[in-house]
Amino acid sequence: MAVLEVGINLGLKNLVDIKYYSSSDKILDPNIRARFLAGLKDFISEVFGDKIKVISLSSFEIVCYYKMVQLPSKLASEPEPLLSFAIIEKGTNHSFVKKHLQEINSEFLNHYAINDFFSKKPKYFKNFIPQIDEILGDLRLKIDDRIRSVFRH
Repeated sequence: MAVLEVGINLGLKNLVDIKYYSSSDKILDPNIRARFLAGLKDFISEVFGDKIKVISLSSFEIVCYYKMVQLPSKLASEPEPLLSFAIIEKGTNHSFVKKHLQEINSEFLNHYAINDFFSKKPKYFKNFIPQIDEILGDLRLKIDDRIRSVFRH
């Protein structure tokens, strides 16, 4: 039970993408995934008046948390979702992962100016990866890897 991948998207734009295990490589390209999640969020919001929380696939699940953000100027466009997501193994506790995603989203909002989300390229946000790793802790390790790390010490 582990987080296989974590990312942060602003609407259709992928800002951060971290793969912890190669088994998540086959899921989706980061840009396609950003479009998929943004479209799904819009669909669920418009049709059901609800928020996207968990997407269940045959082998994986995608847990999402988002907060709407907007440029502060009066000429700014519509708010866009700043969406943190985790691709997890089936059986991983959704609520526990979601709490971590909320913290990641909150720290990301505190670390960068909202203007940066709209104007900077993804490589600008790479220095945030160690903070994500720290927030997730051993949640990003599969059980076998957790056991191995205990016996190495």
